[in-house]
Amino acid sequence: MLSNELSNIELLKEIAELLNEETEMEKMLQGALQKLLDGTLFETGWIFFIDEKGKQQLIAHENLPNALKQDDCRHLQKDSCWCVSRFQKGELKKASNIIECKRIVNARKMSNEDSGGITHHATVPLQSGQESFGLLNVATPNTIRFSDGELALLESVAFQIGSAIKRILLTRQEQQVALVQERNRLARDLHDSVNQLLFSVTLTARGGIEMTEQPDIKDTFKEIQYLTQEALTEMRALIWQLRPKGLESGIIEGLKGYGDILGLTMTVKVKGVVNLPAIIEETLFRIAQEALNNIRKHSGVLIAELYLTVTSTDVLLVVKDEGCGFHMKEPNKLRSIGLQSMKDRANFVGGTVDWVTGCEKGTEILVRLPY
Repeated sequence: MLSNELSNIELLKEIAELLNEETEMEKMLQGALQKLLDGTLFETGWIFFIDEKGKQQLIAHENLPNALKQDDCRHLQKDSCWCVSRFQKGELKKASNIIECKRIVNARKMSNEDSGGITHHATVPLQSGQESFGLLNVATPNTIRFSDGELALLESVAFQIGSAIKRILLTRQEQQVALVQERNRLARDLHDSVNQLLFSVTLTARGGIEMTEQPDIKDTFKEIQYLTQEALTEMRALIWQLRPKGLESGIIEGLKGYGDILGLTMTVKVKGVVNLPAIIEETLFRIAQEALNNIRKHSGVLIAELYLTVTSTDVLLVVKDEGCGFHMKEPNKLRSIGLQSMKDRANFVGGTVDWVTGCEKGTEILVRLPY
């Protein structure tokens, strides 16, 4: 008995060391799950993240039998189950034996693959303080119940994982705050230096136009004034991108304000309640900014249409113009017109960006982001 307890302590130490390593969350959880299985009689396991809306994400799994692994673990994520239901109701507080898992039963019925003798599993919530992040499930072939000692070990591991998740989330939050602060600093520096210099050049050029009667010199000053005014507009747009003040009043007002800076006339239609997570709102804002920039620079028109639809699981954005459009000869080379940056931003949060366009047919940017 004492030997087993010492073995569990060593296992917990090893898992704690692994969780303290600087690595991506998914890799960290995968490593912790593998370490748990290697050091115990548990043979397979999987971890769900569950958000406030009950949306589930299978974030890690290890040594699943083929029946559960089939079709990208479809059966593990389909239909209701006891542990997820109890978690969502706030009734799952500690490690528990599951009498029978509906998802495993369905997987065994609907799959021709081997279930590896897995019929039941144990579950434990991943939490830190009052915050809950998801579930850790483990199973062993031909086992319908785990001992109190095994459940206690599972709770200790879940506590470590929950603490590590909280630490990573706090670190990400601190990084986001630092990023916003740096953007604000750059915006202030640009406004106080380059922006003011460009404004001074504009005034100087205007004065030069009024002071000379020579047509060539007057035309030169007019060209300087025009180019400087264009640069000033670009600089103001850049400052707005660095520090989007309009987001304080909501993304719609922010985009309207940005459109005003670019000199665009915008039609905006919204369907649904716009109440988005911060990272989704900023991603949407940045993508829309790039789309509006492209309209001003490339479309040949100064009118834009914006449609925003918010559902229970996704936010849909359409940015449309009736300009010159473009012909994409090489769809994979998008950077020259800014579309690659939109795709990268959307992909980062699990979303997509598509477009419909053609020469003299206008352009329609279609954005879908899950939340």
